[in-house]
Amino acid sequence: MLHNPGPLLTIDVGERAVSETDIDAINERYIGGRGVATRLAHERIPFDADPFGPENRIVFTTGPMQSSTMSFTGRMNCTGLSPLTDGLLSSNAGGFMSRNFVETGYGAVEIAGASDELLAIHVRDDGVEFEAIPELAGATVSETASHLEEERGISPDQTAIIGPAGENRVRFASIMTTEERAFGRGGLGAVLGSKNVKAITFDGDSAPEIEIPATQAEVHREAATDDNIMKRQGTVAVMDLANTMEGLPSYYFSEREFEGVEGINGAAVEEKKYKKGTCSQCAFACKLPTRDEERGVETEGPEFEVAMAFGSNSGVDDIVDVMESNRLCDEYGLDAISAGNTVAAYLASEDEFGNAELIHETVEKIAHREGIGDLLAEGIARCHEELDVGDWTVKGMDFAAHEGRVLHGQGLSYAVSNRGADHMYATFYSVEYPLVPEEDALDPEGTLGKADRLVKRENLMAFNDAGVVCKFSRDYMDPERYEALFEADFEDLLAVGGRIVTLERHFNNQRGFDREDDTLPYDLPDLEAAIDEYYDIRGWEDGVVPETALPTDYDAEA
Repeated sequence: MLHNPGPLLTIDVGERAVSETDIDAINERYIGGRGVATRLAHERIPFDADPFGPENRIVFTTGPMQSSTMSFTGRMNCTGLSPLTDGLLSSNAGGFMSRNFVETGYGAVEIAGASDELLAIHVRDDGVEFEAIPELAGATVSETASHLEEERGISPDQTAIIGPAGENRVRFASIMTTEERAFGRGGLGAVLGSKNVKAITFDGDSAPEIEIPATQAEVHREAATDDNIMKRQGTVAVMDLANTMEGLPSYYFSEREFEGVEGINGAAVEEKKYKKGTCSQCAFACKLPTRDEERGVETEGPEFEVAMAFGSNSGVDDIVDVMESNRLCDEYGLDAISAGNTVAAYLASEDEFGNAELIHETVEKIAHREGIGDLLAEGIARCHEELDVGDWTVKGMDFAAHEGRVLHGQGLSYAVSNRGADHMYATFYSVEYPLVPEEDALDPEGTLGKADRLVKRENLMAFNDAGVVCKFSRDYMDPERYEALFEADFEDLLAVGGRIVTLERHFNNQRGFDREDDTLPYDLPDLEAAIDEYYDIRGWEDGVVPETALPTDYDAEA
């Protein structure tokens, strides 16, 4: 089975010490990316760790596909204990950093401990440098990127940076790369902030030699030549359909249709798009560089989730206002989905839907923990009672745009996901919208009988994150291509994904997670029975992984 090579580099920022560990056996069994990082975190982060304590660790990883020239491979993984969900969580970012990471020659880079001064860490194939950067305290992402480029000659494509939100431990702070791409969901930027790490850079000339099968050329060619609407409108292309299906969260989830949808939909975004945008090696080019010259707003996006959170869910019908919200989140280092939903909760409490000026002021206050921003920086699960609004989260993670009250399988997915109400954990929405071939489609109504499909999709998405292969490759990858690329039976690849999901769940079980956490803030037909079906397939007992269901130790199978 094709897998990532290279040792683990551990960087203890408190001790200013580095060490290398052979992880060949883990690489072979968990491929790379989220797989290797989850296996390492499960072993190396104490089950009772404080997300903001020095015992928490951040693990950066790539997979074997980052040594290819195939489209849909410009991504990498970051794993740690989330301050938002309080569970083990992986986040995934695109851009151009993954290839620079590969050039260091490491299979994984782990940040441990806590520094007594603000640091930039420079990781190269010939060593690690700790640079004190007190002058960058409170700097935005673009200010930090500019400093590194001007003073050190380091490109934004080589950097992982936190903004003021990370330094201030906002529980949904992101880690930014290539300035506008985010390790977004779950607040891992706040974990770096707790370690006093402002930036990490990657450089070298030691990429491993991995022979990638010729199938990569077929995928790349199709990605380049296909006429896909995402190339023009990104993920926001689905917004009109969602609204027509009464599946567009609006006014802090109180409604499911938005009368101002034409002001923030795919056509509105496409009108502001001024050039192509892509990730490393990818010919699909689905990113959305946008600009409004009249108001001087320039950003990348918004994608569908952000157009929902800062648009319909906040009662805003002007795409330029949403673009500005997106820009502020990138600058301050905030997950734009959680930031938008949390702001929407505040707007609901103040009866201020549609107030774009208040929205932008509130984003800044959240990033700096000023005034009401200090409360909102805790996230919806921790602040909803004081705001006197509903708790629209699962396991502390607020909802994505794909509406589980309409797409019931997606609702089931939100309930059981180890990461909470995150759409990318299984991307189950993709088989419930009436956009897929009939033989692949599921009736969006109902939850019973969908657990088997959900388990397979969770496993496949986990494997993609190990590979690392972008989830928007779904129209271009099939079991035969997976088998050809990774030189293994498709069922064996799904089994890798299953081990990842199980380890995540087991870690979270040790922190007290069980069936009571697999729930939703709304009713779905037969939800509890569907959850039982899901547990039966997984071999779990009331949401808890028994010892007999744990993956066998990798050393024992080596």
